[in-house]
Amino acid sequence: MSDATVSLDCPKDLERAPLVGSERKFPWITQAVSEIVEGRTPKWWWVLFLPCALLASVGLLCIGYQISNGVGVWGENHPMGWAWDITNFVFWIGIGHAGTLISAILFLTRQKWRTSINRASEAMTLFAVMCAGIFPGIHVGRVWMAWFLAPIPNANGIWPNFRSPLLWDVFAVSTYFTVSVLFWYTGLVPDLATLRDRAKSRMVKFLYGIFALGWRGSNRHWRHYEMAYLILAGLSTPLVLSVHSIVSFDFATSILPGWHTTIFPPYFVAGAIFGGFAMVLTILLPARIVYPKLDDMITRNHVDKMAKIILLTGSIVGYAYLMELFIAWYGANPYERAAFWNRAFGWYGWSYWVMMFCNVISPQIFWSKKMRSNYIVVFIICQFVNTGMWFERFVIIVTSLAQDFLPSSWGHYAPSWVEVWTFAGTFGIFLSLFLLFMRFLPMIAISEVKIVVPEANPHYHPKPEPAPGTPAPAVAQTAH
Repeated sequence: MSDATVSLDCPKDLERAPLVGSERKFPWITQAVSEIVEGRTPKWWWVLFLPCALLASVGLLCIGYQISNGVGVWGENHPMGWAWDITNFVFWIGIGHAGTLISAILFLTRQKWRTSINRASEAMTLFAVMCAGIFPGIHVGRVWMAWFLAPIPNANGIWPNFRSPLLWDVFAVSTYFTVSVLFWYTGLVPDLATLRDRAKSRMVKFLYGIFALGWRGSNRHWRHYEMAYLILAGLSTPLVLSVHSIVSFDFATSILPGWHTTIFPPYFVAGAIFGGFAMVLTILLPARIVYPKLDDMITRNHVDKMAKIILLTGSIVGYAYLMELFIAWYGANPYERAAFWNRAFGWYGWSYWVMMFCNVISPQIFWSKKMRSNYIVVFIICQFVNTGMWFERFVIIVTSLAQDFLPSSWGHYAPSWVEVWTFAGTFGIFLSLFLLFMRFLPMIAISEVKIVVPEANPHYHPKPEPAPGTPAPAVAQTAH
């Protein structure tokens, strides 16, 4: 046999980027994430939290003003019975989709890169759904009567209409929120136990201990944890697809031109994932700046993959826009043709072209790897996507209602100051809740990130450090 040498080194072009940079070990990961919670509250946190809390307070005051004076304080009137309120509802529900997709679907498909971003994405989901729930509640006018949406026996003998997609929304969104809370909390349990064991204050140790549910990290605990996590992931996966499909039925089951179309369910789901990932990057990119150690856990590889998903879903949304136009022409329905002509060139045509640029044109820059690696470019494109997804819902709702079948019933719409500040207030609520989450809970899943580092492999052997001035030996094997 020859004495040829076979190199085991992987070519540089084929090497996968590590999911945790700088070859970090278990203790470093625990310390880097825990010190965010355990350290003193930084000044920048107060600088961000106080304006957000003030904005949230303004939004809550506007909600109180609207409840006390009635829906007439909004700019809605015939024929615009839906406007900013339902636009904002669908916008926030869409943002809440990326968290469950990252946690559930990527978990079931064994995508390990999700581990660094799933915790923050799940929290974002919960806060976005909370903001979304505000608008249908106050849109009914008499908020204290909203409980009639639930099938609860009552003295008036009033029963909800189960054939209405608006009632389907109630069940879909409430189920989605409940499962998302359970999924998020289940993943938190091992990390809460870590914070409990590290806590120096008896009160802090007691509080974390309650929510850690007696976790000790035994084999039995891990076995039950992984089974529960898998079951919740299986429950969450169909919800990701069903919730926004049911939200789209609010429009698709009507006979209004511009709404009456079967493409809405997949189109809405793709748009929700599209906008949700943009919001995840909007939050995590600044977080990497204020907490530099996160740079080794939320790497360029993570940003690159999320930018690719934005490019993919943005292309799907663009295809749906073009297919809507094609079907309106091909269907030869004069009302449908008029609806889409008015959508592009009518009273609100400017909003249609803003939507097209932000959602279809701007993400195409992500075909370039150089652009996907530039954090400033990625952040700017994400703001275009966030803006475009809000305008998408505005275009669907307002342009279709403004000019429907009868010209005599057409009407313009402009939001009132109450609507504007209520919507702004929901951003304050969302950001305030997320800042509180960052401050008091681990924003990165410590136990899950540790699974993807080389040290977690039972066959892992750390490379010996060469002596100073000695070149590292090549890894080779002699064939006999």
